[in-house]
Amino acid sequence: MSAPALTGRGSFLLTNVGELTTNVAVEGDPCGTVLDAAVLVRDGRVAWAGPREEIPDAAARGAGEQIEVVDAGGRAVIPGFVDSHTHLVFGGDRAEEFAARMAGERYAAGGIRTTVAATRAASDDDLRERLRALVAEGRAQGTTTLEIKTGYGLDVGTETRLARLAAEVTDEVTFLGAHVVAPEFAGRADEYVDLVVGAMLDAVAPHARWVDVFCETGAFSPAQSRRVLEAGRAQGLGIRVHGNQLGYGDGAALAVSLGAAAVDHCTFLSDDDVAALAASDTVATLLPGVEFSTRQPYPDARRLLDAGATVALASDCNPGSSFTSSMPLMIALAVREMGMTPAEAVWAATAGGARALRRTDVGVIEPGARADLVLLDAPSRVHLAYRPGVPLVRRVWKDGVES
Repeated sequence: MSAPALTGRGSFLLTNVGELTTNVAVEGDPCGTVLDAAVLVRDGRVAWAGPREEIPDAAARGAGEQIEVVDAGGRAVIPGFVDSHTHLVFGGDRAEEFAARMAGERYAAGGIRTTVAATRAASDDDLRERLRALVAEGRAQGTTTLEIKTGYGLDVGTETRLARLAAEVTDEVTFLGAHVVAPEFAGRADEYVDLVVGAMLDAVAPHARWVDVFCETGAFSPAQSRRVLEAGRAQGLGIRVHGNQLGYGDGAALAVSLGAAAVDHCTFLSDDDVAALAASDTVATLLPGVEFSTRQPYPDARRLLDAGATVALASDCNPGSSFTSSMPLMIALAVREMGMTPAEAVWAATAGGARALRRTDVGVIEPGARADLVLLDAPSRVHLAYRPGVPLVRRVWKDGVES
């Protein structure tokens, strides 16, 4: 993906980095780890990264140029987290639903309609205020790139509002009008799909980069899902899929068949699903916050990785099934519950998320990439899983500017 040029940004040299995760793979180390490292930033981009003893003098200090030197104090630096699946524009609260699940009730997709009613009733200012608070909350925890879906409007006007508001804070806006069937179309799912692929898509597409669908029992059938995705693609949108969350189904196979950038959830996968993902460019995005919040089984990341599939981690921050913006928590859960090593989990939360968004300018620390950097208050990325719940993010730079 070509990214817009950055202008008017500062330059600095981040040095004395104890452990640098570049995600520029070397044999046996997909994280491209560099010890005792440094990173040179110019105009919001990474100009150089490598061993501190190899800092080029001419690059570090150009003719007459004053470059700030930032001492990492031997701490670890990783790329900013790329949260490739969120639902951050919504109204209301579903704490009572969470409490009911913790008391033993089963999670089902229908709770989405509760948020739809609250979202439709909310003003732009109310939605914007919460959205910006959640973005800031994620940034404080190291998230520098995020995707935001619509899907809590389910009518033309509200879906358009949600896409427009999301576009104020990210380029990665996803049209999810096919989240569930709108309440006023109960029992008339095909008619609702007509609306989604017609007037709703026409109104939202100018504000979006992606189209998504919840291909699941209780939401949309494979045929309905295909219709939504193909209509979005015809309007120039990339394809994403919610699939295989509540049971075995056709979501993953549909995503692969259409060349989707990602299929998200992937909790229940057949052997054929795993093989298809491994043979494709479709990223399996795992959302362990959902399983934490719903008491569903966790996805088997180890099975996917061993088969050769590309895995991403994302928060799925939403008011119903995963009301957390914490990518460090996703890493800890992936390591503890899903069979990932700390290195694999950090890669999945950074470079994996970038691949799920078809981005090459984020999720890595290499020349030309955006200078999205996270300084941890720890000597190693392992501490993100080793010390769960501890606020280890010390400093965050987005496009070379500290947040």
